This record gives sequence, C-alpha cells and structure tokens, in this order.
Amino acid sequence: MSASHQGPCLGYMAPLESNGEGDVWFKIYEEGWNKETKKWCTNKVIDNDGKLDITIPKDIPDGDYLVRTELIALHQAKQTGGAQLYPNCVVITVAGGTATALPKGYAIPGIYKPEDKGILYDRASDPSSYEIPGPPLFTGSSSGKSNTPAASNNDSESSSKAPVASKNEPAISMHVEPSTSAAEEMLAATLNSHLSSIKAQDIELGTIDIATFGANVDGMSIYKNTMDDKEFMSIDRITDGLYKVIAKYYPIVVGRPSVGKNGKGVIVVDPDNLCMPDIAELKIDLPAEHFFETRNYKKGDTVKFFNLRKFFRDSGISKFPESTFSHDHSAAIVRLIRFKDSPYVALYISLPHMIFDGTALTAFLNNWAECTRNLDNPDYKLQYPPINDRKVVSNYFDTVTAIEPPHTKHFKDLGAESLVKVPSSIIASLLFSAPDIPVFEEQHLLHFTAEMLELLRQDVDEAQTTNLALAALLTKTILQANIQTFNSMPTWSYVMFPYDCRQRAKVPMTYSGNLSFSAVAPLKSQTVLDGSYKNIALAIKEHCSKVSSEYAKSLIYTVENEIGVLFQAGISLCNSPDTSYVGLTNLRHMPMHLIDFGHGNPEILSNGYFIREGMQRIYSNKQDGGIDLFMNVKDDLFEYLKKSDELLKYADIIF
Repeated sequence: MSASHQGPCLGYMAPLESNGEGDVWFKIYEEGWNKETKKWCTNKVIDNDGKLDITIPKDIPDGDYLVRTELIALHQAKQTGGAQLYPNCVVITVAGGTATALPKGYAIPGIYKPEDKGILYDRASDPSSYEIPGPPLFTGSSSGKSNTPAASNNDSESSSKAPVASKNEPAISMHVEPSTSAAEEMLAATLNSHLSSIKAQDIELGTIDIATFGANVDGMSIYKNTMDDKEFMSIDRITDGLYKVIAKYYPIVVGRPSVGKNGKGVIVVDPDNLCMPDIAELKIDLPAEHFFETRNYKKGDTVKFFNLRKFFRDSGISKFPESTFSHDHSAAIVRLIRFKDSPYVALYISLPHMIFDGTALTAFLNNWAECTRNLDNPDYKLQYPPINDRKVVSNYFDTVTAIEPPHTKHFKDLGAESLVKVPSSIIASLLFSAPDIPVFEEQHLLHFTAEMLELLRQDVDEAQTTNLALAALLTKTILQANIQTFNSMPTWSYVMFPYDCRQRAKVPMTYSGNLSFSAVAPLKSQTVLDGSYKNIALAIKEHCSKVSSEYAKSLIYTVENEIGVLFQAGISLCNSPDTSYVGLTNLRHMPMHLIDFGHGNPEILSNGYFIREGMQRIYSNKQDGGIDLFMNVKDDLFEYLKKSDELLKYADIIF
C-alpha cells in the first residue's frame, strides 16, 4: 500500500453461516487519526509491515465468523466517489465467548453513502475532526474504546487455517493483513528503507522562500507508449524513484514548516512525523485523444495540445489537490493518469513554491527521473546533485549593496497611506498563518508557430527579443479587452517578468531553493493605448531590465522590512476596472521536455491551474518549434481577446 494512501482502518464481523448477506455485519474496530502519534491508522499498518492487530470483543457467541477489514484511502476523497476502499476477508473460529445473542447487524454494501462525512472528506482539513464512517462501534463490556492500543503480537496467530481462540482468553486477538502481492510488499519495504535514511534536521528558509508561502508550482507531461511496453511509466518505479530522490537529496519535501526561535521560517524534517507525498494512479474511462486539440500548421505535420479544461470537465476529476504545506497537505502531489484504450500516460506533479522556483522544480523533476532510470544501481549518484543550503544565498547577498527598483517606489507611492509596518521578526509567522492562495481555473491556450513569432518580432522591433515583442502585443490587446470587459479605462497597465537571479549572482545553478525575483513595468494605460508596439516594448524593457543582484537585494529588504509594499503589489497586479495586467513567465528555456523516466521524453507539455489571474506561462512546443502560451484570464475578458485582429494575426487560439 502506498504511503500516500492515508485514512482510517475498520473491522467488521458476521456469522459465517450468513455468507455475509443481509443485516449481519457489526463493527468491532475503528481507528482514524491518532492525536498522540499524529498519524492515520493506515500509517500504523504500513509501519507494522502490513499487519494490524484487532482485539475481538468477548461479548459474542462462540462460532465461525467472517472478519472483514477495510482501509480507506482519503487522498482523493475531496470529490464524490474519490475515497478508495481496500477490503479483505478471513474466516475465524471464536471460542470462549460470553454472549448468546449477536450484536445489531448492518448490510454490506449499504453502510456507507457517498456524502457521508468520513467518505466525502477534504484531507486538507483538520484531521483531528475526522468522523469515521459506518455504523456504531460494538465495544462489548471489555473491548475498550475505538482508539485503545491493539493487542500485542504474542496474543495472536496468523495462519492459512481459521484461527481458533483459546477459551482461557477474555478476548481474542488476531492479525488482519491487507491482501498484498509479493511485489507490493517488496516495494513497501523499499520505500520504508528510503524513508529510514532521512535524518532529523531543521532547514532554515530564505526570505524569498517564505514570500511564496501558500502558492504551488506544477507541471504536467504527457508520454506516449510507442513500443507497447507493459511496464511503461510503472507507478511502482515512479514512486520508488520519488522516495529515493527525496530521501537522498530533497528531505525538505517531507518536512513541515515552522517558526524558529529567531523568528525565521524553517522546515522541520522529523523522521517520526514526515509530510508524506500524495501519490495516486488514476484511470480515466476515456481515451487521451478525447482531451487533445490538434492543428496542422504544415502539410502532414499534426501538432497536439492537451485541453486541461476539457479534462476536468469530462474525466470525472474536477481538480487536482493543491500542494502547499498548509493544513497538513502533502507537500508533493503526484498523479499518474492512464487513459482507456490509449498509448498516452500523463504525469502531474505539484510542489510548494516555498521550496522550489521554476528552475529548481525543473531540476527536481529531472533528478527524480534520473534516479528512476537508475533504480537498478543502488550505488548510483546524481550527476548534478542539488545544493539545499539556503546560506549559499544569504552569504552572497551579504556582499551586495541594494538598489531600489523603480516599481518598488511606485507601489510605495500608490499605497503610502495604507502600507502596514510589520516587524521582520514576525514575517514568517504572519505569512505561515495566511490561507492558501486559491487556484484560478479560467485557463486558455494560445499557440504561436516559430514563423509567426519571428514575424511578430519583425513587426514590433527587429532589435528586440521575441519575449519583449510578445509582451508588447499582450499588454495592448489585454488592455483593450479589459476596457471592453469593465467598460472603463484603467489607470495603470502592469507588465511583470520573473527572472532567475542564479544567472546574475555567484550562486550555483544547482541551488534548489527560490532565487527568482520579479521586475514590474508600471505603464500609464492611456500611453499604452495610444503607443506603437515598438514604444510599448521599449517602455517595458526600460523597467524590466532592472534585474541585477543589487535590485534583487532591495526586493529581499522590502519583504523583510516593508511587507505592505508586497501586499500593495498583490492588490494591483490583476485585471480590474482600475488596472490591466500581464504577468509573463518564460519557461521555454527550462528543459521540461527532457524529463525521461526511462521511456523517452514527453510528447506534450501542459500544467495545472495557476494561482493568480493575469499570469501567463510560455512553454516550448517541441512538436513544431513554436511556443504555447497558457493564459490565466477571466472567460469574459478572453471573449473580447479572442476577437482581437491584432492578436489573431500571430496567434492560434487552442481553447
């Protein structure tokens, strides 16, 4: 059983002669979240090599019984039908019972309803409030409460025959073991071996790490099984590789956020209280091709795109879980998705932004794939292991003199009267107490062929980069759509470019934390509306070229000492009656298309939902050499945007 499949354990009995039919099942055991160990009952089963001790109440008649045990995995229980039940049955003989009548029985199936609180359950909620589903627990006069310790192994036996209880025992104990194959048991032992190597440690976070708390980074890759390989993208190998790379190189992923004595944010890695990955294999009753959009830009050359909105609409999966560290979420969310009668397999991964920026996420994915490819070599070491020590960054910036970027002054002036002064000593606790940032689900996709992208650059200004030309096009066309949507002229049009400071600082590219900063161009909307694309591109360049280490050092100071500026920027960077916004994240040079788990590179790249309206992501499309632009704008604004002749001159609307 995967360690990500967390939830309660339950036990039922019924007279053997009933064959389990009718109102004959009574509950003898239940255990959910243990407040003392801070673990689910399923964790106890895994820790005990797949065994669970159940004490059978003595207040039942002697005789032969069916014993049904269940493990309920709650990692997908947020959606109706998402809870996964793993039942197992054995036959036992009870001797030494003190009763003559059976307890009140219930029919199985029939004890659970899809909307029951313990079946439809958001694992992000407080686990101590979890209500175990099913009928009431039969405790008898001596079997204790539902969460009392189980009987010791010395009081029970396990064999292929029906266990017989001794008449001298006040209660009967037995092992109930989930039915697992030898391969599953071997995998469980391997995963536990990986986890057992993790050492207790506190990893101090950097300022930029903490500033992204509550957000996540993600990616989706679609692979094609061209060789009819029965082991193609095996969930066991994917899981084994993930646990190995986490245990050896990224223990921060299974830690938990806390505030240190000095007020700094830390990730506490406690081997006895790990934040386990949430891993699941999903089977969709539709072919992958149902979710594809196809185009033929060149003769005989078909380009495929994955329509995420159609997937969430038609697949039966309404949304993937969010990976943040809040509310006991798993920090790593992994979904391996198989489709009906299709050679395609999708791999979705989501991780907290607080521990990875885009560069670090891409490195993590490639390192995970590298470990998976080399699982058969227990001594294998990564070619380029990550650097996790945040002091590498703080030590570097201690040598840098800060220069305030223009956009910081802009946001100070914009909200000077409302800016809040917060002591730096409580920044971590303040941000850690903030709610998760909800995802924005109105996603759209545009495609630019390489030829159209170059034509755009030539039309805007051949002296500029394609990124600047694209930013100029989007800044003006989104402003025009904004005006039509809200029937008013916003005062400001903002353009935001994230940049990776690894390339500008003396920090190794293998640094695994956050080292991405943002440059913002605040432009007067009327100037954008009246200006040429060339002038818009030059204005964006003037502001967004402020990307040196000196500007980055100033942004760190702002977060630590003037966090109100950060809040003011968050309020302003959106599409509204007052502001127009383009946040352009360039991922085209990150090698996501090279993530190979041993079966070749992905054919299609996609992603999950973004956390902010107005953000755009640029991916390389290796099928035709163009780019995919994932846009996070409201549907009503996009309705105007997709009618823009200026935009449609260069872009193809996919969905």
